[in-house]
Amino acid sequence: MRRSLAGVALAVTSMVALSFLIPLAALVMSLVKAQSVTAAEQRAAALAPVLTLTTDPSALRESTASLDATEHLVVHLPDDRVLGSSHAPAELLQRAQQGRESISQQIPSGWICLQPVVLPGDQVAVIENFVPEKELTRGVKASWAVMSLLAVGLIGGSVLVADRLGAKVVRSSKRLAQASRALGQGNLDTRVDPMGPKELRDAGVAFNAMAHRMTELLAVERELVADLSHRLRTPLTALQLASERMAGSPESARVEAAVRELETELQAIITAARTPLAVGPMGHGMRGDETSTADRPTGAGPSGPRCEAADVIRRRTAFWSVLAEQQNRPCSLELTEEPAPVSLSDDDIAAVVDALIGNVFRHTPPGTPFGVRVLRSAQAVELVVEDAGPGIPEPDRALSRGSSTGSSGLGLDIARRAAAVTGGSMDIARGPNGGAHITVVFALAPPLLSERRPRASRRRTGWLHRR
Repeated sequence: MRRSLAGVALAVTSMVALSFLIPLAALVMSLVKAQSVTAAEQRAAALAPVLTLTTDPSALRESTASLDATEHLVVHLPDDRVLGSSHAPAELLQRAQQGRESISQQIPSGWICLQPVVLPGDQVAVIENFVPEKELTRGVKASWAVMSLLAVGLIGGSVLVADRLGAKVVRSSKRLAQASRALGQGNLDTRVDPMGPKELRDAGVAFNAMAHRMTELLAVERELVADLSHRLRTPLTALQLASERMAGSPESARVEAAVRELETELQAIITAARTPLAVGPMGHGMRGDETSTADRPTGAGPSGPRCEAADVIRRRTAFWSVLAEQQNRPCSLELTEEPAPVSLSDDDIAAVVDALIGNVFRHTPPGTPFGVRVLRSAQAVELVVEDAGPGIPEPDRALSRGSSTGSSGLGLDIARRAAAVTGGSMDIARGPNGGAHITVVFALAPPLLSERRPRASRRRTGWLHRR
């Protein structure tokens, strides 16, 4: 491309230079010739008054010398005397004498000017001024050389500028091409520094946006696989408890082996999905149907996902209470009587409840009690899950996805991200009994037009199962 741009600049500048240089060279030559001829005619005209006063050769020679034209200024007197060396052809001289005609024209050796002068007695003398060929072109070659040097400098400068501009364009294009190849080979950290012309800068910005979006989508897909795999642990826990109750039967060993194999496969899927990608600094994971919490406004609009959180939490707690009964776990549930709408789907709230209660079953021994509370405030719905187990020794680390000790770390992250989508938050503390005390705050969904002002708060409290 650089060679092509330089060639185009060379061709265009050369044509422009020639289109000006050729007429200008002809004009310079014409002006030099015209100045020489005009000067010759003026010298001949200046000698004419002297000739009308005297024909004395010595006086005429002195006048010729004063005009600085001794060599080429010639006087033809009526008595055929010639003062100087004549170059005029005989026919032109005869024409000037007999026809009394002023003649100025080109001859083979230069330019001749003949000026007839009428003397007393009706006699005619002729003043001749000869301009040699070299006088007609004096300084023309030097002017042409200067113009040629200027043209060459102009052409060279334009080619150099075109090459520099082409180098900048080529450099930008090469970097964009290299980044595209690197991205195609799997280097998702590849970015370009937009440079060059506006079009290439726009292309670089678009490439960076595309690469950023690609890393986000890949991270979303991997996190979605991990989240879905984690949610499969809920029915898996139920199967595991069922197999424990079948202990001693002929089928128990086979069922337990199948459950362990399924648990191993799920853990392998989660581990593979959590393998770090070469993603950019903004490649955060999220669910496939969600936007980034940094970009999503606090609370979805009335047309977005919406559910009654208390109802979903009640149903999922009832499911886990059956499993709690099998392990002799006391389970309490406390629900608000007020409406608790949040801007999440039923499945999202169910995933949060399953993740938190599932952690209780996985990380506390059988018989450990736990409780679930749903509280409603003026602007939020609080889900509290607490147990009497060993607690979470490093809460800050537990909130970092994939870094929890002894687990995949997905459960708490699922709850935290669901709360963040609505504009809420999550807190991990130690409960009164020494166990984990997890509070997930969901911002209330915007009220619908058909909703009426909620009634006074009433709570329903009790142990679902106590053994």
